[in-house]
Amino acid sequence: MSSMRTKASPSRLAAGAVMALAILPLSGCLFNSIPADTPAAEDPISTPEPTTGGDSGENDGAPATLSFEDGDLLSDSVYIEWGDGLMTDDGWETTSADDGNGGWAYGTIDGTCTAQFWQGYTSDVQVTPGDDSASSDAMLGAILQTDAATITPNAVDGAFSYQVGGNTDVANRQITGQDGDRTWIMSARAFATPGLGVYLIVDCTGGDTKAVLAEVIEKNALIAY
Repeated sequence: MSSMRTKASPSRLAAGAVMALAILPLSGCLFNSIPADTPAAEDPISTPEPTTGGDSGENDGAPATLSFEDGDLLSDSVYIEWGDGLMTDDGWETTSADDGNGGWAYGTIDGTCTAQFWQGYTSDVQVTPGDDSASSDAMLGAILQTDAATITPNAVDGAFSYQVGGNTDVANRQITGQDGDRTWIMSARAFATPGLGVYLIVDCTGGDTKAVLAEVIEKNALIAY
Protein backbone atom coordinates (compact mmCIF):
# COMPACT_ATOMS: atom_id res chain seq x y z
CA MET A 1 0.00 0.00 0.00
CA SER A 2 1.31 3.48 -0.82
CA SER A 3 2.71 5.48 2.05
CA MET A 4 0.50 8.30 3.26
CA ARG A 5 1.51 11.82 2.31
CA THR A 6 0.92 13.23 5.76
CA LYS A 7 0.00 12.02 9.20
CA ALA A 8 -1.71 15.30 10.01
CA SER A 9 -5.27 15.24 11.29
CA PRO A 10 -8.07 16.66 9.15
CA SER A 11 -8.58 19.50 11.63
CA ARG A 12 -4.99 20.68 11.15
CA LEU A 13 -5.20 20.27 7.40
CA ALA A 14 -8.34 22.39 7.30
CA ALA A 15 -6.36 25.46 8.26
CA GLY A 16 -4.21 25.42 5.13
CA ALA A 17 -5.60 23.05 2.53
CA VAL A 18 -8.39 25.16 1.08
CA MET A 19 -8.53 25.32 -2.68
CA ALA A 20 -7.43 28.60 -4.22
CA LEU A 21 -6.92 29.58 -7.84
CA ALA A 22 -3.44 30.83 -7.13
CA ILE A 23 -2.08 27.41 -6.22
CA LEU A 24 -1.60 26.29 -9.82
CA PRO A 25 1.66 27.68 -11.28
CA LEU A 26 1.18 26.58 -14.89
CA SER A 27 1.77 28.23 -18.22
CA GLY A 28 -0.95 30.81 -18.75
CA CYS A 29 -1.04 30.36 -22.53
CA LEU A 30 -2.54 26.90 -22.08
CA PHE A 31 -5.14 27.79 -19.51
CA ASN A 32 -6.66 31.09 -20.60
CA SER A 33 -9.43 29.12 -22.30
CA ILE A 34 -10.24 25.62 -23.47
CA PRO A 35 -9.77 25.44 -27.25
CA ALA A 36 -12.96 24.80 -29.20
CA ASP A 37 -11.31 21.82 -30.88
CA THR A 38 -10.38 20.06 -27.63
CA PRO A 39 -11.31 16.41 -28.35
CA ALA A 40 -14.30 15.68 -26.11
CA ALA A 41 -14.44 12.08 -27.33
CA GLU A 42 -10.87 11.22 -26.35
CA ASP A 43 -10.64 7.89 -24.54
CA PRO A 44 -10.30 8.24 -20.76
CA ILE A 45 -7.29 6.78 -19.01
CA SER A 46 -9.56 4.35 -17.23
CA THR A 47 -13.26 3.88 -16.71
CA PRO A 48 -14.57 3.35 -13.17
CA GLU A 49 -16.02 -0.11 -12.63
CA PRO A 50 -17.32 -1.40 -9.31
CA THR A 51 -14.92 -3.76 -7.54
CA THR A 52 -14.68 -5.13 -4.04
CA GLY A 53 -12.72 -2.05 -3.02
CA GLY A 54 -9.81 -1.77 -0.64
CA ASP A 55 -9.74 -1.59 3.14
CA SER A 56 -12.71 0.73 3.45
CA GLY A 57 -14.44 -1.59 5.88
CA GLU A 58 -11.97 -0.27 8.44
CA ASN A 59 -12.74 3.37 7.62
CA ASP A 60 -15.72 4.91 9.34
CA GLY A 61 -17.87 6.81 6.87
CA ALA A 62 -16.04 5.61 3.71
CA PRO A 63 -17.83 3.29 1.25
CA ALA A 64 -16.12 0.37 -0.48
CA THR A 65 -15.86 2.28 -3.77
CA LEU A 66 -16.13 5.94 -4.69
CA SER A 67 -18.14 6.15 -7.87
CA PHE A 68 -19.80 9.52 -8.37
CA GLU A 69 -22.97 8.06 -6.85
CA ASP A 70 -21.03 6.66 -3.88
CA GLY A 71 -20.06 10.18 -2.94
CA ASP A 72 -23.46 10.54 -1.27
CA LEU A 73 -22.49 7.74 1.13
CA LEU A 74 -19.52 9.62 2.57
CA SER A 75 -19.88 10.96 6.08
CA ASP A 76 -19.20 14.59 6.87
CA SER A 77 -16.26 13.55 9.03
CA VAL A 78 -14.34 11.47 6.47
CA TYR A 79 -11.05 12.76 5.08
CA ILE A 80 -9.54 11.74 1.74
CA GLU A 81 -5.93 12.25 0.77
CA TRP A 82 -3.24 11.01 -1.57
CA GLY A 83 -1.01 8.10 -0.65
CA ASP A 84 2.50 9.11 -1.73
CA GLY A 85 4.00 6.39 -3.89
CA LEU A 86 6.61 8.57 -5.60
CA MET A 87 8.51 9.57 -2.48
CA THR A 88 10.90 6.62 -2.76
CA ASP A 89 10.56 5.97 -6.51
CA ASP A 90 13.91 6.17 -8.29
CA GLY A 91 12.24 7.43 -11.46
CA TRP A 92 10.87 10.57 -9.81
CA GLU A 93 12.20 13.51 -7.80
CA THR A 94 10.53 16.29 -5.84
CA THR A 95 10.20 19.45 -7.93
CA SER A 96 7.97 21.38 -5.54
CA ALA A 97 7.81 20.60 -1.83
CA ASP A 98 4.53 20.58 0.07
CA ASP A 99 3.38 24.20 -0.04
CA GLY A 100 1.25 24.04 3.10
CA ASN A 101 -1.87 24.60 1.01
CA GLY A 102 -2.35 20.97 0.01
CA GLY A 103 -0.14 20.97 -3.08
CA TRP A 104 3.19 19.46 -4.10
CA ALA A 105 4.83 18.14 -7.28
CA TYR A 106 7.23 15.53 -8.62
CA GLY A 107 9.14 15.36 -11.89
CA THR A 108 10.58 12.46 -13.82
CA ILE A 109 14.35 12.09 -13.58
CA ASP A 110 14.69 12.67 -17.32
CA GLY A 111 12.83 15.98 -17.00
CA THR A 112 10.10 15.16 -19.52
CA CYS A 113 7.09 15.05 -17.17
CA THR A 114 5.75 16.53 -13.96
CA ALA A 115 2.95 15.34 -11.69
CA GLN A 116 1.20 17.98 -9.57
CA PHE A 117 -0.97 16.88 -6.66
CA TRP A 118 -3.50 18.74 -4.55
CA GLN A 119 -5.83 17.70 -1.73
CA GLY A 120 -8.02 19.67 0.62
CA TYR A 121 -11.28 21.50 1.17
CA THR A 122 -13.21 23.00 -1.74
CA SER A 123 -14.85 25.98 -0.08
CA ASP A 124 -13.89 28.12 -3.09
CA VAL A 125 -15.77 25.84 -5.51
CA GLN A 126 -19.52 25.92 -6.18
CA VAL A 127 -20.24 22.21 -5.71
CA THR A 128 -23.58 20.54 -6.40
CA PRO A 129 -24.80 18.45 -3.44
CA GLY A 130 -25.64 14.93 -4.61
CA ASP A 131 -23.76 15.30 -7.91
CA ASP A 132 -20.03 14.67 -7.57
CA SER A 133 -19.61 14.55 -11.36
CA ALA A 134 -20.92 18.09 -11.81
CA SER A 135 -18.98 19.18 -8.73
CA SER A 136 -15.79 17.75 -10.22
CA ASP A 137 -16.40 19.71 -13.41
CA ALA A 138 -16.87 22.82 -11.30
CA MET A 139 -13.55 22.08 -9.62
CA LEU A 140 -11.81 21.77 -13.00
CA GLY A 141 -13.46 25.02 -14.02
CA ALA A 142 -12.15 26.78 -10.92
CA ILE A 143 -8.61 25.58 -11.60
CA LEU A 144 -8.78 26.65 -15.24
CA GLN A 145 -10.61 29.88 -14.39
CA THR A 146 -13.66 29.07 -16.49
CA ASP A 147 -17.12 27.69 -15.77
CA ALA A 148 -18.39 24.13 -15.54
CA ALA A 149 -20.52 24.63 -18.66
CA THR A 150 -17.29 25.04 -20.64
CA ILE A 151 -15.65 22.06 -18.96
CA THR A 152 -18.44 19.48 -19.18
CA PRO A 153 -18.56 18.93 -22.99
CA ASN A 154 -14.77 18.69 -23.14
CA ALA A 155 -14.15 16.40 -20.16
CA VAL A 156 -14.31 12.61 -19.93
CA ASP A 157 -14.74 10.17 -17.07
CA GLY A 158 -11.61 8.59 -15.61
CA ALA A 159 -10.55 7.03 -12.33
CA PHE A 160 -8.07 7.11 -9.48
CA SER A 161 -6.97 4.11 -7.41
CA TYR A 162 -8.54 3.67 -3.98
CA GLN A 163 -6.77 2.47 -0.82
CA VAL A 164 -4.30 0.38 -2.89
CA GLY A 165 -3.05 0.69 -6.45
CA GLY A 166 -4.38 -1.32 -9.35
CA ASN A 167 -8.09 -0.53 -9.23
CA THR A 168 -10.43 2.05 -10.75
CA ASP A 169 -12.57 2.64 -7.68
CA VAL A 170 -12.57 6.47 -7.51
CA ALA A 171 -14.40 8.11 -10.40
CA ASN A 172 -12.95 11.39 -11.62
CA ARG A 173 -13.30 13.86 -14.45
CA GLN A 174 -10.44 14.52 -16.86
CA ILE A 175 -9.61 17.18 -19.40
CA THR A 176 -6.71 17.24 -21.84
CA GLY A 177 -4.79 20.16 -23.35
CA GLN A 178 -1.99 20.36 -25.89
CA ASP A 179 0.49 22.98 -27.04
CA GLY A 180 2.97 21.71 -29.62
CA ASP A 181 4.72 18.66 -28.17
CA ARG A 182 3.50 19.48 -24.66
CA THR A 183 0.41 17.64 -23.41
CA TRP A 184 -1.24 17.86 -20.01
CA ILE A 185 -4.05 15.82 -18.51
CA MET A 186 -5.86 17.25 -15.52
CA SER A 187 -7.91 14.86 -13.38
CA ALA A 188 -10.10 16.02 -10.50
CA ARG A 189 -12.64 14.62 -8.07
CA ALA A 190 -14.83 16.67 -5.79
CA PHE A 191 -16.53 14.99 -2.83
CA ALA A 192 -19.44 17.34 -2.27
CA THR A 193 -20.78 15.88 0.99
CA PRO A 194 -17.63 16.36 3.11
CA GLY A 195 -16.56 19.36 0.99
CA LEU A 196 -13.29 17.79 -0.13
CA GLY A 197 -11.46 17.53 -3.41
CA VAL A 198 -8.31 16.18 -5.03
CA TYR A 199 -6.65 16.79 -8.34
CA LEU A 200 -3.69 15.51 -10.31
CA ILE A 201 -2.08 17.18 -13.32
CA VAL A 202 0.40 15.21 -15.41
CA ASP A 203 2.26 17.47 -17.82
CA CYS A 204 4.71 16.03 -20.36
CA THR A 205 6.83 17.49 -23.13
CA GLY A 206 7.73 14.85 -25.67
CA GLY A 207 6.59 12.02 -23.39
CA ASP A 208 3.63 9.63 -23.37
CA THR A 209 1.34 11.60 -21.08
CA LYS A 210 -1.35 8.91 -20.86
CA ALA A 211 1.16 6.23 -19.91
CA VAL A 212 2.74 8.47 -17.28
CA LEU A 213 -0.67 9.36 -15.85
CA ALA A 214 -1.53 5.66 -15.60
CA GLU A 215 1.77 5.05 -13.75
CA VAL A 216 1.16 7.92 -11.33
CA ILE A 217 -2.40 6.78 -10.58
CA GLU A 218 -1.17 3.22 -10.02
CA LYS A 219 1.47 4.37 -7.54
CA ASN A 220 -0.59 7.01 -5.68
CA ALA A 221 -3.88 5.60 -4.44
CA LEU A 222 -6.36 7.80 -2.61
CA ILE A 223 -6.77 6.98 1.08
CA ALA A 224 -10.04 7.53 2.97
CA TYR A 225 -10.28 7.57 6.75
